[in-house]
Amino acid sequence: MLARQRKVTVVQGVGRFESPNTLLVETKEGTKRVQFKDAIIAAGSKATQLPGFPYADPRMMDSTDALEIADIPERLLVIGGGTTALEMACVYDALGSKVTIAARRYLMSAADRDIVKPLENRLMKRYEAIYTKMKVPKIEATPTGLLATFEANDPSVNTPEPKLFDRVLLAVGRQPNGKDINAEAAGVIVNEHGFIPVDKQQKTNVPHIYAIGDIVGDPMLAHKAIHEGKIAAEVIAGENSMFDAQIPSVTYTDPALAWIGLTETEAKQKGIEYEKASFPWAASGRALAVARDEGFTKLLFEKGTRRLIGAAIVGVNADELLGELGIAIEMNANAKDIAHTIHAHPTLSETIAFAAEMAEGTVTDLYIQKRK
Repeated sequence: MLARQRKVTVVQGVGRFESPNTLLVETKEGTKRVQFKDAIIAAGSKATQLPGFPYADPRMMDSTDALEIADIPERLLVIGGGTTALEMACVYDALGSKVTIAARRYLMSAADRDIVKPLENRLMKRYEAIYTKMKVPKIEATPTGLLATFEANDPSVNTPEPKLFDRVLLAVGRQPNGKDINAEAAGVIVNEHGFIPVDKQQKTNVPHIYAIGDIVGDPMLAHKAIHEGKIAAEVIAGENSMFDAQIPSVTYTDPALAWIGLTETEAKQKGIEYEKASFPWAASGRALAVARDEGFTKLLFEKGTRRLIGAAIVGVNADELLGELGIAIEMNANAKDIAHTIHAHPTLSETIAFAAEMAEGTVTDLYIQKRK
């Protein structure tokens, strides 16, 4: 509908480059040639597959399959510990499946360990099992289910016996579709992993061809792709736009995880000096009122200037709270700016101001020792 309103012609089919200015599209009606002056590649990614799994068996699923099945498995194995794996695990747990997770490292290894802990504690109580530092080298299709064999990555971790599951969801990442669009015919560089390198204006090595989204690299997030698409369109329209923004990361689990800017792990790796302030939701009136006080809000401030450089939240609706902190980072807000912004009471958003007050030493909702 939005395309029609803007008089955009939509051609549905599989497109591959024929030259730097033409595209061949395989449609239901046959092959169509599309000529263009400028192009934006937004060909996305596909789920990663591991060798040796019975992919022909419909009980073996990727994240797309998991959204389309008509029944709820009694026992589900989720292979992977990242965003997609945990989000789908939470959905199936809520629908009544007995969920087991097998992750090669930790749950949500991209996030700071402290914000993952409340989620992990909740999932440990709800799921049938959570195996970290664990591989699944083999899955065998049997008439009664999929038999999974486990193998610990760490000698200190016990390897469980093989287990039978009604369905298995493989969610160990995604691969870009850069090698599927015949980009070489247009002269566009695609690296060995299938990604297309771009500059800050989303330009590929071919000046009139741009690329956005999963195909240009991590993080593979829809909101990042949308912003990149706007940048590319503005540049094509003659504006001097470029990508220069913080990318929020959100995991839609229960509780949700959300972070933006520097994580503590990154700050330590880069040798950036920072001050940390955390406010536990056990001291939040709203969190107590909704009986979900396991979360907390964490802010990182640059040492000296006390400018906000990173933020992380774990708790219900953490995803909805993150936008304010993205604006604060973009506008170089410091601890005092945030602490002196009045937040409605009782709300979960108050925890952002309370965390800043913790940094300032002015918080009244918790007792902390006075600054010297």
